Amino acid sequence: MAQGTVQVTHGGASRWRRRSGEYSTLTAALAVAGDGDVLSISPGTYRENLVLEHAVTLRGPEGGLGSVRIAPPDGVALTVRASAVVQDLHLEGQDRAAPALLVEDGAPELTDLRVSTRSAAGIEVRGSGARPLVRRCTVENPTGVGIAVLDGGGGVFEECEVVAAGQSGISVRSGGRPRLERCRIHHATGAGIGVTGEGSGLEALGCEVYEIKGAGVQIASRATARLTDCAVHRTSADGVTLDTDAVLTLAGCDIHDIPENAVDLRSRSVLTLSRTTVRRFGRNGLSVWDPGTRVDAESCEIHDSTGDYPAVWISDGAAVSLDSCRVHDVPDALFVLDRGSRVDVVDSDLSQVRNTAVSVSDGATAQLDDCRIREAATGAWFRDHGSGGTLANCTIDAVQTGVIVTKGADPTLERCTVTSPAEAGYYVSAGGRGTFTACRVTGSSGFGFHVIDGCRTTLKGCHTERCARGGYEFAEDGPAAEGCTSDEPGPRPTALPPPAGGSTGARAGRTTGAGAGAGVAQGSVPEAVPVPVPRPADPPQETDAGAAPARDSGEVLGQLDALVGLDSVKREVRALTDMIEVGRRRQRAGLKAASVRRHLVFTGSPGTGKTTVARLYGEILASLGVLERGHLVEVSRVDLVGEHIGSTAIRTQEAFERARGGVLFIDEAYALAPEDSGRDFGREAIDTLVKLMEDHRDAVVVIVAGYTAEMDRFLTVNPGVASRFSRTITFGDYGPEELLRIVEQQAEEHEYRLGEGTAEALLAYFTVLPKGPAFGNGRTARQTFESMVERHAGRVAQLSEPSTDELTLLFPADLPALPVLPASC
Repeated sequence: MAQGTVQVTHGGASRWRRRSGEYSTLTAALAVAGDGDVLSISPGTYRENLVLEHAVTLRGPEGGLGSVRIAPPDGVALTVRASAVVQDLHLEGQDRAAPALLVEDGAPELTDLRVSTRSAAGIEVRGSGARPLVRRCTVENPTGVGIAVLDGGGGVFEECEVVAAGQSGISVRSGGRPRLERCRIHHATGAGIGVTGEGSGLEALGCEVYEIKGAGVQIASRATARLTDCAVHRTSADGVTLDTDAVLTLAGCDIHDIPENAVDLRSRSVLTLSRTTVRRFGRNGLSVWDPGTRVDAESCEIHDSTGDYPAVWISDGAAVSLDSCRVHDVPDALFVLDRGSRVDVVDSDLSQVRNTAVSVSDGATAQLDDCRIREAATGAWFRDHGSGGTLANCTIDAVQTGVIVTKGADPTLERCTVTSPAEAGYYVSAGGRGTFTACRVTGSSGFGFHVIDGCRTTLKGCHTERCARGGYEFAEDGPAAEGCTSDEPGPRPTALPPPAGGSTGARAGRTTGAGAGAGVAQGSVPEAVPVPVPRPADPPQETDAGAAPARDSGEVLGQLDALVGLDSVKREVRALTDMIEVGRRRQRAGLKAASVRRHLVFTGSPGTGKTTVARLYGEILASLGVLERGHLVEVSRVDLVGEHIGSTAIRTQEAFERARGGVLFIDEAYALAPEDSGRDFGREAIDTLVKLMEDHRDAVVVIVAGYTAEMDRFLTVNPGVASRFSRTITFGDYGPEELLRIVEQQAEEHEYRLGEGTAEALLAYFTVLPKGPAFGNGRTARQTFESMVERHAGRVAQLSEPSTDELTLLFPADLPALPVLPASC
């Protein structure tokens, strides 16, 4: 289309001194236009770089969107520095280092624009004086950011659409603070919405983020955001992520159809949710990590998990509060673990849970008040020493087992009622403790309270009724019971003198209420043995070996030797350890020590133990005094590569600093240098890393890991890469015998045994198991064991009174069917 003409209409009588009329170029028309003038542009293609310095109106033919194209060969197509009005234009840019539309100052009105470009950004708002009002604009930028707001810029975007972006759909950084209203962001490669940096913020109302190859919404590095009545769905990574002191409020939002975590928080981030729904997620609905990280949710719903992970995961000292919430149709509802981690739940419903509604372990705490748990395998399970909390005024209905307390856990339960459990109402074993006050069990198909192994449990004012096997089943010299009753005829808990230094309450002997089966053995196993639930795979994280008393190198090497297989890996690590140890001794003797490069390359398939060995290697180096802490910081491309020039170096430096004194483990490191990288920012991460390894060679050990062929290519991308790493350690695939050994270890850990012929059947199974793309070595072995446990549970659940052997033995019939691979595999 040929270039047209530009008609200038002056805005007042005082304009007589200026020339008026038609101009052949926009540049010429703008040269004579002043505040209030209107520039009407005829259809055509204008290959000019336009700069608006005055409050003019620049418009194409009404209703003729696309008929006026501003398409310069390079540079910024349109720069706005005044409160101008721009409408009905089509902007195109070709400069990878500049935006197509740049707003630097003023409060311009930009309406009905289409930005189709291959630029650094489609629309960029830069500077504290830039406050545009952008209405019904469409941005398509398959090579860069859709809309960028930075350096204190702001503005309002109404009914705008980012239809494609090669990086983030909307990127806010360096103090930018825009407002989005009824906008749509989709088909971006990177975050749909990304807000990062102290002072940066975003408010979104009625917006939709979907079809994103990355995270839907990403808030990081002290940024803040508020989303109201927004939807995030169909992402390839997490739906919403918060990291490093980020603050986010979600009100009336819907997060759904997410293959990974629906919402993931870490590093002291804070999330507030109200009236928000989280549904159809592949991993955790809420994944909350690290001390200081917190979630406060009110009137929210989390449901319909599509994976095998807990709906709410709380660990490493994080805290979650749920008020008037519903969690249902999930494998597990709440998993809280690690000392300092805490969940507080008030007036909430947990229902249709395939495994455990509330699981508390590793010293964590759970506080539930006025909650309702229904249709679960286990209502609440306090798993081990230091784990506890309080359940008060809670009802647990239609479960296999109401509450389980094991391995030294010590919760407090007050005025809780378990109704119609298929097995025990309350079950305590393996050194579990617990205080039960005014608790009730009604209509149990097993015992009401079942306490074995001499557990020091305290019961006060508890009551049972209609329990098929009896109200109370106690081991001798175990629980202390005071004022406990049952509506069934027969013996009640017997009061015995307390032992020296013991409880002032009465101690119960082995007792059952009426209806207890005859000949029940003292110290019998529980009617329902909980099925082990796989802990979700850890996302990139930092583990601090210094948090626990440091182990000596011999102990850590012993743990390394105990790993299944990996013989060549063990030899390599021991050789490195011996070199370092002898070097230390030579230095103490006043001799020169050979220089040992400690950075390593790990190659091999997934599930071969690379991360585990990296963690042990760090601990070994710390025990030898080579590293200060020996902790592991695990990262991947997404943690190192930024969205714009300069941000990658910052991210890489931050990861390196977190690893100072320990090990920086870069998984799938070859992704930093894709074969078709072009100007990919991953090369910047590699260059930054190489320099940091040289400048701080004694502060951090770097381990890069990935598939063998890809890592060979990675080592050639930068002349300094190969020279920084001392050696490559190859992790071979596990053979059938080693996979069998992993299953045997899993069975021993979870108190199962392999029945006659099962080991042979497993060996044959692993021999013929297809090694397709989904094969995960050790992970596959663990998944096989978990499948066997599920099939075993389905079989044993049909037995009225299974024996100990029936509860623990796994047979060949419990093996899962072999997967069928596509012909192309």
